[in-house]
Amino acid sequence: MSVFVSAFAAMGAFAPEANPALQGRNLYIHDKAIMNKNIIRIIGKSATVAAASMRVRMNRPFIAPRADMGFAENMLYMMDATSDAENYRPDARLANALETLFILHADHEMNCSTATMTHVGSSLVDPYSAVSAAAAALYGPLHGGANEAVIRMIEKIGKVENIPAFISAVKAKKELLFGFGHRVYRNTDPRSKIIREVAETVFAACGNEPLIEVATALKDAALADPWFVEKKLYPNVDYWSGLIYRSLGFPLDFFPVLFAVPRVAGWLAHWKQAIEANNPKIWRPRQVYVGPRVRDYVPIEDREEREVQGGKEGIMGLPVCILGLLKVWLNGDVLMTILGVTALPVEKKIRRKVVS
Repeated sequence: MSVFVSAFAAMGAFAPEANPALQGRNLYIHDKAIMNKNIIRIIGKSATVAAASMRVRMNRPFIAPRADMGFAENMLYMMDATSDAENYRPDARLANALETLFILHADHEMNCSTATMTHVGSSLVDPYSAVSAAAAALYGPLHGGANEAVIRMIEKIGKVENIPAFISAVKAKKELLFGFGHRVYRNTDPRSKIIREVAETVFAACGNEPLIEVATALKDAALADPWFVEKKLYPNVDYWSGLIYRSLGFPLDFFPVLFAVPRVAGWLAHWKQAIEANNPKIWRPRQVYVGPRVRDYVPIEDREEREVQGGKEGIMGLPVCILGLLKVWLNGDVLMTILGVTALPVEKKIRRKVVS
């Protein structure tokens, strides 16, 4: 994923004509032709960059895309082709399955990475830089790591006979449950039915994924459990997509890339809509300060030592050793000028020395 993020950040340097910072702030507002041209470029390059990053980890030379193949088929081709590339064509069942997954993952409301894309894009930066920022947001495990977490959960369960104990642990809040429920869908994820059918096709082509038996048993046990039904915890799209990617042979740390490739289209759709709005404005979220009110300045020599808890001294959560180095490097007044503005309340109240 680091390769994907870095590649798009660097890619803008190869298209200076597409950079509003170089060509003028209204470039994409007034020139729809260059906007559409770069949207097409970026969507096409997303699959190429993803395939290239896989080839790097396999220590194989890059394979160029072909004009006679579809989007997902081309990506599989660029990943898997060997020296006899001209005669190789990915299994049509797998290409269609990946295409379906890409459609299901292309866009899903204003999530973390989409918000990042539109937020960064509101500065009128070039779309390559905005896509890089959005991909970085997707790299975070709370956003792009859901299907990977499902695989790790099922691996931890290990066997069908361990499922009752796992479910009991989930109810007791001793284990985390992944792949069930959704922030948006309160009853069931409509995408999960489609993706379950895709999973059957992939398993038939690649052989049954060893974890599928455990995953199916866990799903059946959850749907039959009143506790899960009451809380409306049904398998979502991440539950099956992880198993599909695993069956296709993708390593776990490549799952976010497979999420990012189709999501690029959704990101660009939101970016385009925002740019085409009348008089687009930069996003500046409202921030509500909830810290202490007016405080008197206390010279550093008049302050008591702070109580150390957990190796942190209470100023921005910096470790004591780091603060010690800063105190040596800077004099006290400069240090507190830097840190004092954003200092958080410390564990002990500071008392002034009273001079009689």
